[in-house]
Amino acid sequence: MASLDAAGAYELHPHVALRPEPFGALAYHYDNRRLTFLRSPAMVELVCSLRSHDSLADALAAAGVPEPKRPAYLSALALLQASEVIRAR
Repeated sequence: MASLDAAGAYELHPHVALRPEPFGALAYHYDNRRLTFLRSPAMVELVCSLRSHDSLADALAAAGVPEPKRPAYLSALALLQASEVIRAR
């Protein structure tokens, strides 16, 4: 799995469509045809806001993710990067 750099800038992959659901969202990648579940509305908001922040750390802070929960978010975001839902920019 590729490492995730909290100082790096990320964005939703341009070939991914998000479909809102009560539990969060479904992410469909048009190139690899992979369907990924985002199981938290807070994670969906974070993923959608990545492009508007200079770094992943800034995005987490702006989303109000408390320090003790950031490792879990970083782990989940690393999985999304491995699934090509998000990418470095």
